[in-house]
Amino acid sequence: MPAAHGSNETIAAPQREAVHASAPVPFVTGLNNPRGLKFGPDGNLYIAEGGIGSPGSAPVTSCPNGVVPFGIGPYRGSTTGSRILKVDRLGTVSTFLDNIPSSQTSDGSGAFVTGVADIAFIDHTLYAVLAGAGCSHGVPSIPNGVIRANRDHSWTMIADLSHFQQTHPVANPEAEDFEPDGTWYSIIAVEDNLYTVEPNHGEIVKVTTKGKISRVIDVSATQGHVVPTALAYNDHFYVGNLGVFPQAAGTSKIWEISRKGGIKVEATGFNMVLGLAFDRRERMYVLEMTAACTGFAGFPNPGCGRVVRLSHDGKKRDLIADGLFFPTGMTIGPDGSVYVSNVGFGLPPIGAGAVLKIEVLD
Repeated sequence: MPAAHGSNETIAAPQREAVHASAPVPFVTGLNNPRGLKFGPDGNLYIAEGGIGSPGSAPVTSCPNGVVPFGIGPYRGSTTGSRILKVDRLGTVSTFLDNIPSSQTSDGSGAFVTGVADIAFIDHTLYAVLAGAGCSHGVPSIPNGVIRANRDHSWTMIADLSHFQQTHPVANPEAEDFEPDGTWYSIIAVEDNLYTVEPNHGEIVKVTTKGKISRVIDVSATQGHVVPTALAYNDHFYVGNLGVFPQAAGTSKIWEISRKGGIKVEATGFNMVLGLAFDRRERMYVLEMTAACTGFAGFPNPGCGRVVRLSHDGKKRDLIADGLFFPTGMTIGPDGSVYVSNVGFGLPPIGAGAVLKIEVLD
């Protein structure tokens, strides 16, 4: 979970009010570090699973473009271990794509696992963004990038994002925990193009289906090292940020970003945002990995995740669910329910990850 040490001013959040929503219930269990998730055009749910990392491998100590600084690094990596799962309408779980790189941070930082980060669809073709590959993550043979699923359930790399970041530096990179290959987090499809956000460098890029990469915005140029993570689209792009640790309560934000790269603050008063989504009524849902609950000290706190919903004017915020355990991804299903990846990182036993379903009643 990339972040740098630092602090921010406290911004008071508008009052949140409870709404009528069902308690979260398990929809899929037995997962390892689940991250982004999307419903495909076939009505099935697809889940990016980070996997279990590569605990038996040797840590990477040298790369042409540098390694991750000591603390978060050195990484251990594997060309396999991560995958994309499919859950059909009957609840049957199967592996859709397998043998995707998976890596983990240093033991001292918690051995946090990263693999395939998120999923998007253009027509009936699945695309995904990798966060756990690249030499600095212990996977020198495969870069971080955007992959395309093939009909035979193999995958093909269409865009080398490691190379793009190494040849197109942002204005204000953070040296303390710099990731040469990036730690890509969210990917969405808009009008037959893909858009993905990278938290460590702080940027959003556009990727065509032919693999051409171009920068939409260098967030670091105007906002500094804010660690943008969650990306959504509703006439404009919207991005939320994880923030730096330790984090002052209420300092994560949501920004509106134009296609030409203009940026303005849309909403404030959040904590550690890792998911954004819009429902059919164009209401924004925000997933906070750790809210300012009891014991909040500016660091990730288990059992403190929540989902809130904003009114169209942003003045009212309804509590949809709380008590989530390190949630990492969110999507709205065809049924209008909210689906959340829970126990998306951390040290619980293997298989503790899940996707939770939250039925929204209004």
